[in-house]
Amino acid sequence: MERKLLALAAVQFKVEGEGNTFQGYASTFGNVDSYGDTIVKGAYAETLKVNGMPKMFFNHDAYAVPIGKWTKAVEDDYGLLLTGEFTPGNQLADEVRAALKHGTLDSMSIGYSLTKGDYDETAGGRTIKKVTRLAETSIVTFPADKFARVDQASVKSFADEIALVETIRDFEYFLRDAGGFSKGAAQALTARAKNLFGARDAAAQVEAKHADEILRRIQLLAA
Repeated sequence: MERKLLALAAVQFKVEGEGNTFQGYASTFGNVDSYGDTIVKGAYAETLKVNGMPKMFFNHDAYAVPIGKWTKAVEDDYGLLLTGEFTPGNQLADEVRAALKHGTLDSMSIGYSLTKGDYDETAGGRTIKKVTRLAETSIVTFPADKFARVDQASVKSFADEIALVETIRDFEYFLRDAGGFSKGAAQALTARAKNLFGARDAAAQVEAKHADEILRRIQLLAA
């Protein structure tokens, strides 16, 4: 599972009057983000059609009651525009809404899954043409929190994720997507793994007998 973190001011987030309805861009198109990735228009069309709306949480707390629901998702030329409603009577939703209006909360984070074929690799990152699943969109306090977790029931099992790791580059993306590491941390840990297991070529295969143990240990670190 990968997360993209956006300041609400940058995505034109707004609360409608005194009600519980709000709207904002959860993702923008055509821009290079801090991971070096660019998402293109149309990337969310299939997942919204097949999987429906993402869940809404505060700080990726998938074990808590959702603070609201997304009622509409539209891709325009700027990005993915979401319309949502805070749940009436939900104390945390009321607190989040008040904090947004006061400006003490100002960031969003989306959690999504990619599979091979969803993106093209570029010199500095990826051009993402399709998002296989948009699992959740959270309003967050600290968008730089690289260990924030998402709903594990909404993504493939850890074993299935391991099975997709075939190259050193796959290993780096796994750290970012499933492990929640930042781009820099993923690259640094990948480089360390290459040194430890003698992988001299960036496209070299990760030995299966070592990969399971490496990823098991990383899972414990990121838990």
